[in-house]
Formats: sequence, structure tokens, C-alpha cells
Amino acid sequence: MSAKNLFKLFKIRGGIHPDDCKTLSAAKNIIDLPIPALLHIPLQQHIGAAAQALVNRGDLVKKGQLLARSQGAISAPVHAPTSGKIMGVGGYPAHHPSGLLVRTITLKPDMKDEWLSSLKAVQEPFKLTPEEITNKVAQAGIVGMGGATFPSAVKLKLRSRYNLQTLVINGAECEPYLTCDDRLMQEESEHVINGIRLMAYALGVDKIIVAIENNKPLAQQAMTHAADSYNNIQIIDLPAHYPMGSEKHLVQTLTGKEVPARGLTADIGIVVHNVATALAVHNALCHGHPLISRVMTVSGNAIKEPNNIHVLLGTPLSCLIDFCGDFKQEPEKLVSGGPMMGQPISDTRIPVVKGSNGLLALTTEEINSQQEMPCIRCSSCVQACPCGLIPLEMASHIRNGSLDTSVNLGLLDCIACGSCSYVCPAHIPLVQYFNYAKGELTSRQRTQHKQGETKRLTEARSKRMEAIKKAKREKMLQRKKEMAAKKKQQAEKNETGV
Repeated sequence: MSAKNLFKLFKIRGGIHPDDCKTLSAAKNIIDLPIPALLHIPLQQHIGAAAQALVNRGDLVKKGQLLARSQGAISAPVHAPTSGKIMGVGGYPAHHPSGLLVRTITLKPDMKDEWLSSLKAVQEPFKLTPEEITNKVAQAGIVGMGGATFPSAVKLKLRSRYNLQTLVINGAECEPYLTCDDRLMQEESEHVINGIRLMAYALGVDKIIVAIENNKPLAQQAMTHAADSYNNIQIIDLPAHYPMGSEKHLVQTLTGKEVPARGLTADIGIVVHNVATALAVHNALCHGHPLISRVMTVSGNAIKEPNNIHVLLGTPLSCLIDFCGDFKQEPEKLVSGGPMMGQPISDTRIPVVKGSNGLLALTTEEINSQQEMPCIRCSSCVQACPCGLIPLEMASHIRNGSLDTSVNLGLLDCIACGSCSYVCPAHIPLVQYFNYAKGELTSRQRTQHKQGETKRLTEARSKRMEAIKKAKREKMLQRKKEMAAKKKQQAEKNETGV
């Protein structure tokens, strides 16, 4: 049911209203990308531990077959996007600005696209227990597809630790240029709603809110129509206000409640999932299909034909560019994701991964890159920050090497939305400073952890060696006592003449 005129929304602090540039691709239906000649499937496509490869060079695999199993509590398995032959398991450029090599499975498709015969749909998924649904979501390798890539099954397990009341579905898609979720809601609304209902059932909640920004009226209409039969589903019309897609700010807009600093939305009884994740859950339960593909937006004024494309995971980005007619002019910048929070890329060989929601080819005019100037203390960044931080002070301390002070000022609460950089009249790349500082702090923590582990192992070894020496001394002493006792016994025998 629609609640556009009845639902009370709460205003969030800060934020910006950039030109959304969505008209480039918003009217483009989702198109299937042909199977590429090679697929490069990284073992790390999610937050947590990388998956462990189960295949070797020369193995033949079917579509949907398990290629790598999850490791640890926070991890996700990886499956074959199509049928073919494993060409190797080794290093390949990562879907990351560094371009460093990561462990990757290379698959040569046989173009038969044959599914693994053992993959079966669940005939009546709502008759499964919540635990069974959660296990099937985990086995399907589903992660948050809005970009966070947190394993979805872990979120579904939160029912055992928190008192949950509401499932919020994030259909805001507030990043400029991106329209893939918009198209999914228009073209797959019934399947998305079914996936949402399955997740709500697994979480044990009755209340469902689907929040969609008001610059997507067709998506709102389609989702409202698909949800008409379910009284517990509300389709909410959100204002187009960046960064509305941030789950904590989305929850605050809908409920007026703030999530505790560095806490979870589950702390206030709410779990947030993305619309694409809901569709993946539907596919896993109702078709038996693991997560092996996704929809991406390819856009920007440097690309000839912006599109929304259904693409197999592991497809090189160059294939998407070629499919969209190549560049009409050389892009000044290529971005994976949206222009605000996406990552710059320099190599189009890198593959599509589970968290890939966009590929942007941006011109010089779109980037509007200008030389950095000294801060004029105008506080525009403070007004724009949706987290209530003081970006100019944080950046100043980071430049001076005072990372601990920046943490005290709220660095770890920064969501890296880029609002501060967007409004800065001095063109200071504030969010880059914050990302650098977070990375440096993480590196230091790892070093400290490694040093602590080394110290612990050294101390443990010293104790172990001391225990071994002590045991040897005690054993030698015992042997001496035994030998002395034997000599005494022998001497007594000699004296008695026995």
C-alpha cells in the first residue's frame, strides 16, 4: 500500500542537492550483456574473509557451480557465472584504485551457458524456517548490492541478537548518474517485493518500509502496484536529498531516531537491505540461482550510449564500454560506482564484482577539477556534513599528522559521502584526507596487532621452552633418584650376600 501522504518524515542535518544526471540512462531498459570471452572472478568480493578456491586449472564447471567456499563467520562463497573451463587461479588486478593483484579464478566460457543440474528452486519458500532461508541466502553468496557488500545472511541472523521490528528497503539510489535500482524496481517489481517478504519472514518482522526518492516516480508506481496485496508494506516517497542512501540517515529520515555512534541500525530494531539484494534473495529461493550476475549503470558524458546492463560477475569493464559504443571522447576520469562515493579506476581490465553498481566515464566539464586553495574557514563543509562533524578541523589535524586528534573529532563517524568536498569553495579534497587517515589508522592497528601477536607468541614460546627445560630437569632428577635407589638396593644385596 502507498503511504506517501500519511507517513511523517524527519529532516536530517546537512546534505547537498547535486545535479543527479540520471536522465542519461533512466529511460533505458535493462539489456543483457553477451557472455565475454574470459571471466575473472575474484575470491574477495565482499566484506570479511576471502573465499577459498575449490577448483584448479583445467577443471570443467557448470553455471552456478561452487567455485570457492566461504571462510569464517563473515565471508561469502563464489559461484561460476556460466559454464566453461577453469584457465587458472592466480593474481589479477583488483576492483580497487590500487589495481593490486588479488587471488582470482579465470574462467573461459564454453558459450553453452549450462546450469548445474543439482540447483533446484524451493517450491514453497515460506514454508521453510527462518534458519533455512538464511542458510540458503548464505549458500547463494548474496551480499549487500548497494555497494557495501556485507554478507546478507549475517544481517538476517541479527534476529537472534536484537529485538527487531522493521525491515527498511533502500530504494533511494541517491548517487548521481546511477539508475540501475530504479530500472530494477520498474522491471522486476513483483520479484523484488517477493524477495523483500522472504527477508522480512527470515528476520521475524511484520513491518516493511520501501523508501524511494521522489525523482523515481515510475519506480514508485511499479512498487506500489506490486505491494498492493500486502498491508504490511509501505512505499514511502523520499525527498531527493544526498546522501539519503546512507542507511543511518535513511533510518533517521523515516523514524526520527539516530543510530548510536559506530552502532548498527539493529540497535534501534531496524535492518536495512537494498532492492537489488531483495531480487537476489528471490532468485536464490524461487529459482535456486546463486548470485552470479547483477545490473549496472554505464553512464557519463564521455560514453556514447549510456545504458543499464545485466552483466555476469567477472566480466572485464572494457566489455561494458564496448557494448555501449565505446567513448565518444576520451574520459577525464573513470569511476566505479557513483561520482560521490565511487572509486577511480585506471584499468578497464578489472572485473565486475558483486558490489559493482555503476561505471562512469566522466568528462573534464563533469569533474570540474580545480586547483586546491587554502581553507578560508567559511564552514560550508560543516553545514553540509550529514554526520554533524567539523571537516575543516579534521582535515587540518590530518595534514599535521595528528590522526588521533582527528579520531577524537569524529573521523570514524565519517561516512565518506563527499558532501564536504562538493561544497568547498577552496576545492580542498576533504574526503580524500579522511579516507587516507582511515587507511593509515587501519594500517597502524594491523601493525600494532602484529607486534602484539609477535610479543604474545614470543612470550608463549619462552614459557613453553622454560616448561620443557623444567620437565627435562625434573626428569633427570627423577632418573638420578631412581639410579641412586637402584645402587642402594644393589649395595644392600651385596652386603647380605643374596
